[in-house]
Amino acid sequence: MGIVLRDRVGGREGAAAIDARTWVDREAAGCEFGDARLGKRFRMLLERIGSDIGQSIPLVCQDWANTKAAYRFLSNDRVNEADILSGHFHSTCGRIAATDGLVLMLHDTTEFTYQRERPELIGITKSINCGHDKAGRPRSYTACGILMHSSLAVTTDGLPLGLAAVKFWTRKKFKGTAAIKKKINPTRVPIEKKESIRWLENLTQSTERLDDPGRCVHIGDRESDIYELFCLAQEIGTHFVVRTCVDRLAGDGNHTIADEMAEVTVKDLHRIEVRDEKGDPDEAVLEIRYRKVEVLPPIGKQKQYPPLTLTVIHAQERDKPKHRKKIDWKLLTDLPVHTRKDAIEKLEWYAMRWKIEVFHKILKSGCKAEESRLRTAQRLANLISVFCILSWRIFWMTILNRAAPTAPPDIALTKTEIQLLDNLVKDKRQNGSRRTVAHYLTKIARLGGYLARANDPPPGNTVMWRGLSRLTDIELGARVGAKIVGN
Repeated sequence: MGIVLRDRVGGREGAAAIDARTWVDREAAGCEFGDARLGKRFRMLLERIGSDIGQSIPLVCQDWANTKAAYRFLSNDRVNEADILSGHFHSTCGRIAATDGLVLMLHDTTEFTYQRERPELIGITKSINCGHDKAGRPRSYTACGILMHSSLAVTTDGLPLGLAAVKFWTRKKFKGTAAIKKKINPTRVPIEKKESIRWLENLTQSTERLDDPGRCVHIGDRESDIYELFCLAQEIGTHFVVRTCVDRLAGDGNHTIADEMAEVTVKDLHRIEVRDEKGDPDEAVLEIRYRKVEVLPPIGKQKQYPPLTLTVIHAQERDKPKHRKKIDWKLLTDLPVHTRKDAIEKLEWYAMRWKIEVFHKILKSGCKAEESRLRTAQRLANLISVFCILSWRIFWMTILNRAAPTAPPDIALTKTEIQLLDNLVKDKRQNGSRRTVAHYLTKIARLGGYLARANDPPPGNTVMWRGLSRLTDIELGARVGAKIVGN
């Protein structure tokens, strides 16, 4: 299904209420701060950091007064990640409403690691084994940092529409859980006492942002193989495709899912393009099996949760590859799978999950979230929330260039930005060809170092964020220049 973008507010073709406002206006308009001054400061901070992505706060703020104001905003007890992202969540809902078809909600967790003299002000993420000392005693290093669980909405064509839920925490909150698991069966530990609760919370929050829960399909890796999550999805009327890591009881309870799948013959073969450990393209041939199975809850929770009828899809690579791990995906879904086409569709949706990893990479490599020198978890969470909006925008514009190349340019750019690009970057298009969003996004990438040769692949995230930073500087210079000339 192709991407259909429309503006339901104005009724014209376009994307989710695109008008003369800047992207900062759109992403900050729905913010819900307790004080209007905080909203104004947030907008200024978002615009300044977005003008030079990856640079420090003092550098983007330029003077001590603005730098001090930025630090005060990030450390304000009345500001949290929900306040900062509320406007972006609102815009995400608008973009989802402006698309047709199903929306894939990609969920994943990432860690931000820091080195601090007082790590207790931030928290810990994990203990790392560092070998042994001279006496042979084991040594360990406690990593300082915070964790973030994010939910990114994308179309089935892969266009990121925005974040729908974000949760920050440190492992201090769940200290002692490991000790509980040593005393009793881990499946008997209430989900509320586990870090896994984040999957349920984000599933609920992200689904609530959609008017139609049935349009949403939640995608998760093996960490999302949680029986409570399956039951919650059924309860609120949404769907899921998750990779399973637990061989659950099935049928009458005397056998498992693996036992049933062992009886299933290969239904078909499917070829996919992958990349090896060096990033070189490769091809994999997958053997596909699928079957509808009655899945039972863990023994310790069978009184709390009912059995569920789910479909298991097993995709296993036929041959062993040389320079990468063999693909072996076991997926669980509540969606119907009747044909080979249905099974391949679910596999392709799961393969979309790598996009949220790309989003996290932009956070760390582009916005340099782990290089911040802020000293507390609250300040870091607030700053990373700002970075989340910027990272989404970079990712959105990069994929938009590939997923909807023929869309009009005002889907992503203001009239001023379009005029500047027309004057700054030499036009390679043939006379009479239509000016599309891909045409102008390629110009932005060329500002960031993209050569745009005939055989070059589409521009990536790195050249896009470089180009956006340069375009912002040029636009600022044009405004200042106009004032000087005008005087």
